[in-house]
Amino acid sequence: MVPSQTLECSDGWRAFRIQGILDFSLIGILAPIATILANKGIGIFAVSTYNTDYVLTKAEDFPAALDALDKSGYTII
Repeated sequence: MVPSQTLECSDGWRAFRIQGILDFSLIGILAPIATILANKGIGIFAVSTYNTDYVLTKAEDFPAALDALDKSGYTII
């Protein structure tokens, strides 16, 4: 739902979550994921929270993103 005062909206995003609780001292968690997806021409929007990260892609790129990560050794649940 988009608030009525919104000037612009970009629909059609899907997200996946980096599994596990990520300590603040960890660095470079998103870099390899972003690199894999960038090499496939897939743009991302990353959101980091207190204890995990989320990666969003446009819905049409989502299957290719999961496939690229799977083929790079990431476990997709």
